[in-house]
Amino acid sequence: MKDINELTHGRESYVMYYGDYVLKRPLPTLGEDARQKWLEKQHRTKDVVDSIRAVNNPVYHIPRMTFINDQEYQILEERAVGQPLTAALFEKLTRRQKAEVVISIANFLVDMNESRPVEDWRRHKISDELKFARLENFVGNKMARWFTDGEVRYMSQIRDEIGTFEYDTRPVWSHCDLNSGNVLYDSDNSRLFVIDFAEANYRFIYRDIFSSVAMELGIGAQIYEEYAKIHNDALYDIPSPDDKNLKNIMKYRLMTVLLRRFIKAADDLRANPANEKSVKNNENKVIFMRETMKQIKELEAAMAK
Repeated sequence: MKDINELTHGRESYVMYYGDYVLKRPLPTLGEDARQKWLEKQHRTKDVVDSIRAVNNPVYHIPRMTFINDQEYQILEERAVGQPLTAALFEKLTRRQKAEVVISIANFLVDMNESRPVEDWRRHKISDELKFARLENFVGNKMARWFTDGEVRYMSQIRDEIGTFEYDTRPVWSHCDLNSGNVLYDSDNSRLFVIDFAEANYRFIYRDIFSSVAMELGIGAQIYEEYAKIHNDALYDIPSPDDKNLKNIMKYRLMTVLLRRFIKAADDLRANPANEKSVKNNENKVIFMRETMKQIKELEAAMAK
């Protein structure tokens, strides 16, 4: 038996692999209350997994949660095959495989959104999803310590745009955490797997369509076009892919993915670094934030075409 420190684990669980299956347990450092909450999360997750698997759509795959052992704090689930669907992996795929990825993600999103009732239209201010006060404070009061006047002006413009943008949307049942770590692709067999439904909840409809993975792969527009073709318009209507406001929604939705990273990095900067490690951390964060600003500019340029 391996030492617990040698096993794969995340924030709450450690994982053991047995061929085609995965056994998960809560970290032994968790107290009894935390272990009970861990169990409750697993039962909620199983309910979500079972409901989306019941659709039985063959173009994507959801690993089955085989059982939950409440007494032993264990869950057994099928093992997802493939690698995280990063931009590097996506670029290596054939044209047909790339098209299949778009179709698979769009089908999954439609099935997820339509598996529970769609709520009514409402007005949504996109900055409410961000730690917007932190962005305002950093750009307005701190950013000049590490960045040029031009960079500060640019981020002030972005702050003002994202801070005022509103649109009409609907809450729908969503995955809520579609990043490359939760979307796996088996390129040998051209199969896409979606995992980790622990955050599933009602979210505004465009959030999963224009998600982190869509931004990373540059396929947000393609996913939306496919989604618009196959969703049940008797349940809810959505704008045409050519709709001008839809393009703004896509731009700012994708921009929020990048701004979350920018804000998180800004929170880690130290005005008075205490040691060499802190100085190096600042340098790395500034490099990362400049790269993020570059990505925001590239996104704006792509959306302007």
